[in-house]
Amino acid sequence: MSTTQSERLRELLEPLVSSQGLDLEEIAVDAVGRKRVLRVVVDSDTGADLDRIADVSRALSAKLDETDAMGSAEYTLEVGTPGAERLLTEHRHYVRATGRLVRFQLAGGDELVARITEADDEGLDVEVPGVKGRRPTARRLAFDDITRARVQVEFNRKDDASDKNNDKKEEEA
Repeated sequence: MSTTQSERLRELLEPLVSSQGLDLEEIAVDAVGRKRVLRVVVDSDTGADLDRIADVSRALSAKLDETDAMGSAEYTLEVGTPGAERLLTEHRHYVRATGRLVRFQLAGGDELVARITEADDEGLDVEVPGVKGRRPTARRLAFDDITRARVQVEFNRKDDASDKNNDKKEEEA
């Protein structure tokens, strides 16, 4: 997809996405056989449920139908949210990932896996998990020191809410 088409699509679609209280994260046009697929990725600080996705999908579809932004060839519109292992590229992504485990590639070539505890304008406070029974350690990362960051999927993490409920039950017993 040419930069010109990408810019035109972003200019056309971003106001509609914003009007739904969402951020336009990504636009991609891929060829699938003879057809094309326009993939639009949206998100917000509070997440995007299926109803919001459906509303924005209808609005985008109507807007695209009334313009020639996609040309006359057939295409399919897919609207979704970022995947579980999303790449963090904007400040808002780091804020939304607070509490999540992230794999960082650092400017010096090092790699670090840590949980984001806080994000501000200059960087991140993270908690590096302890190894072999050691306590976690706090660390500060400046945004300039981060070359790449990706959220990690955790299958066995204890939920904070369930931990609090268990603590409460133990106190009552």
